[in-house]
Amino acid sequence: MASAVNAAVSFPSSTSSSLPTRTSTVYSERISFSKNVFYSRNVYVGRKLFHIRAQVTQAPAKVEKVSKKDDEGVVVNKFKPKEPFIGKCLLNSKITADDAPGETWHMGKFPYREGQSIGIIPDGIDKNGKPHKLRLYSIASSALGDFGNSKTVSLCVKRLVYTNDQGEEVKGVCSNFLCDLKPGADVKITGPIGKEMLMPKDPNATVIMLATGTGIAPFRSFLWKMFFEKHESYKFNGLAWLFLGVPTSSSLLYKDEFGKMKEKAPENFRVDYAGMEKGIDDIMVSLAAKDGIDWLEYRRQLKKAEQWNVEHCNIALSTGLRDIIHFVKAELQTMRIP
Repeated sequence: MASAVNAAVSFPSSTSSSLPTRTSTVYSERISFSKNVFYSRNVYVGRKLFHIRAQVTQAPAKVEKVSKKDDEGVVVNKFKPKEPFIGKCLLNSKITADDAPGETWHMGKFPYREGQSIGIIPDGIDKNGKPHKLRLYSIASSALGDFGNSKTVSLCVKRLVYTNDQGEEVKGVCSNFLCDLKPGADVKITGPIGKEMLMPKDPNATVIMLATGTGIAPFRSFLWKMFFEKHESYKFNGLAWLFLGVPTSSSLLYKDEFGKMKEKAPENFRVDYAGMEKGIDDIMVSLAAKDGIDWLEYRRQLKKAEQWNVEHCNIALSTGLRDIIHFVKAELQTMRIP
């Protein structure tokens, strides 16, 4: 095995030597060695013979971190903007009450995994006359799809409409395109994208999910696989705990579905609703402090262990740690909507 050996030699003062007092010379040579710890060599400097004994050191091999998600055979970017997949709208239904602030719609062979996203390229051109750029949306269905045939993909989209500073009504390009889709219409799809929010593989895991509004999408995909589907190689036996932030009760999304999940597996599924205004870290800092836990440090440890995954306003925790359930549970008394 070859290695670079550096030997630093300090020569003593000598009247017969032309070398200056205490000259330091570095001698470098690439050699081969087996298990020798030291390397010896005689070196002539002028007419003087010096014996050099140098310790051979080898830089430790760089250990590359391998993510737990890299070995899962996850497909990403199969369809790209220049060659998108052409899907067809099958259904498009409003899922919020008429008095809810804004409208949220649920719409639905494209390969993807629970927790991934897709890109949508809306029809038409922008103000510069160029095709619209894609927008990313989290997938709201399991890999089997809402029809269970692995041939559909569903999204949960809120129609964006607002008034600008000039008093003009502005409509979000892609959200309105999707919410106005008619069954049978073609849709240009890219992706799938993302490995960060993948559903935990451990069927016994405690999965704590926090989302606001349409951020529920990836967790709906988790929950469908956990409670509505049968798989030979997967049966969920852990605890799925969902915190969903909503501004009003009329804005609750998929409430009937969650009710059925609770009926099927009361010991394995829990859902709690909370207001949307407070930030996730703000909530967690105060929760953790009650139990003497430094939340930011605890989050860092979870992230390092790949147990804390964040995508926009969605957060998934896969952990068997009882303390996080303990301090989250304490806060429910003040956060729960009547």
